[in-house]
Amino acid sequence: MNNVLVVIPTYNEIQNISLIINSIFSLYNKINILVIDDNSPDGTSNKVKELKNIYKSNLHLITRKNKFGLGSAYIFAFKWAIKKDYEYIISMDADLSHDPKEIPKLLNPVKKGYDFSVGSRYIDGINVVNWPLKRILLSRMAAIYVRLITWMNIKDPTSGFVCYKSYALKKINIDNINSNGYAFQIETKFKLFSKRFKYVEVPIVFTDRKFGKSKLDSSIIGEAFIRVILIKLQSFFKLNK
Repeated sequence: MNNVLVVIPTYNEIQNISLIINSIFSLYNKINILVIDDNSPDGTSNKVKELKNIYKSNLHLITRKNKFGLGSAYIFAFKWAIKKDYEYIISMDADLSHDPKEIPKLLNPVKKGYDFSVGSRYIDGINVVNWPLKRILLSRMAAIYVRLITWMNIKDPTSGFVCYKSYALKKINIDNINSNGYAFQIETKFKLFSKRFKYVEVPIVFTDRKFGKSKLDSSIIGEAFIRVILIKLQSFFKLNK
């Protein structure tokens, strides 16, 4: 797994970061992890520095000066990974909502020929643990909305548990991804989908965080609602130039 990089963006995840890193390395000792932290005031990056003494060159940390956002963090991390010649890049939340045991579910299909794989909460029923009904409905409605607007046949387009072949990310020019909140996940998948890259959805179990606060708020939801329309319009005009 030396050519595999797990990317974990963080902001105030001091209660979770040791748990997720230790869990991943306990299962896959040759995998690589990049934590990209937006200068968390709770000391998340300091905790990662402590863990680097244990995991050495397999654990990487980038601390940015300000809170620039999720999409910005992923773009920065993807470019870093491509420059370092990682072949497979896995995006993953820091809050333990994504189970490290399910990493092979995403990685194996991409190794066998798919360009990206999506860890889906909705490909096999609704596999969500400890979410209130309101959150489940919001997530399901968002997925339906994205599919209606974009015509993208991915049942969980907002999923953050994704494995990418770095070759595919190179081809979509990630610098041109303009979404910075959760819409980043949608836009990245849409660009890959539009380029006809081969993908698969695999069922995962999503567990709500036990520690810390969710970053989802009304501004992020609003951005995603508007960005989905803009993403589709931009693709339409590009296709018809």
